[in-house]
Amino acid sequence: MPGYRFVAGRTITLQLVSEVNEPGARRHVCVAMRALRVCLAFAAVFALTGPGLRTAAAANYPERAMKVVMPFAAGAASDTELRVLAAKMNESFGVPVVVENRPGAGGAIAARAVSTAAPDGYTIAWVGNNTAISVNLFREPFDPRKEMRPIVGVSEFPYLFVASDKSPYRTLQDFVQAARERPGTLKIGTSSAGTSNNLTAYLFASKLQLKVTVVPYRGPSELQVAMLRNDIDLVVNAYGGLQSAFQTNQIRALAVTSAQRIPELPDTPTMAEQGVPDFEITSWNGLYGPKAMPAEAADVLASRVTEILKQSEIVAKFKTLGFDARPLAADQFDQRMRTEIERWREVIETAGIEKQ
Repeated sequence: MPGYRFVAGRTITLQLVSEVNEPGARRHVCVAMRALRVCLAFAAVFALTGPGLRTAAAANYPERAMKVVMPFAAGAASDTELRVLAAKMNESFGVPVVVENRPGAGGAIAARAVSTAAPDGYTIAWVGNNTAISVNLFREPFDPRKEMRPIVGVSEFPYLFVASDKSPYRTLQDFVQAARERPGTLKIGTSSAGTSNNLTAYLFASKLQLKVTVVPYRGPSELQVAMLRNDIDLVVNAYGGLQSAFQTNQIRALAVTSAQRIPELPDTPTMAEQGVPDFEITSWNGLYGPKAMPAEAADVLASRVTEILKQSEIVAKFKTLGFDARPLAADQFDQRMRTEIERWREVIETAGIEKQ
């Protein structure tokens, strides 16, 4: 009876064997059928994981709750901003978007947690230039260039130098003069070590050659309490993290680190106006995912978030918190991260800040 012989090649072919009873023919048929079953199995796997299915999965993404890991404590300026965005993402995606706070190590703890999570697009990280700083500040750094996928840039914002309303310092130059008259006695409070406002305080002291102590606090509430108790003399923080204190007139802004005055505090001078030239610092935030996160999921997320950030309601809400909505494509966001890593490396080396 006739049989078939398997012919290996770029495609699967079967040739008729005219004499099955010839020596070895029956064995060849068995081998061919086993090989055919293996090839068909591989074809089935490709069909289940190939471009067609991935495109279909992307069309349905997300299908369940998402988690965004925040590197600051609840109530921080960036935390408030993210929760505004998360609420809109919830509306847009139709699934819960949960914010999980994991502060510490300049954002490295949160970023590392996401980098080791399942790369399915349902656990993503909120990152900023604090993450860029941490690459050069810690002995065991987390490097987003190697361990994560950029998704989309979200916003920019400057920092404020503020003092208690009971403080004797009415201007930034008042503080500078006091620091020079009493070296080593004044304190500047910031968020946790390794954050961008923490390094901004170090840069300020280094640039003006001031002997002051920079004191990091875990979150904005502790920082604000310390200032109101006069435990510290000056605070560097974003407007969003100080908003409640401004509303109750408990603090006064001495200077802003942007090139221009900000609409939220039009009477607050820039650093240049306060006698500190070439001191423009704008922080930024955005979303990163695990390195192996599917490109299709990252593209869907970036597209939808960009649409949200263009809504006038979000632009206005971000403004009230001290942020500018600035969506950046993944490649642009990646380049900004790389540029900031180098910028803060120079700051850390110049200021002589030891690795932590």
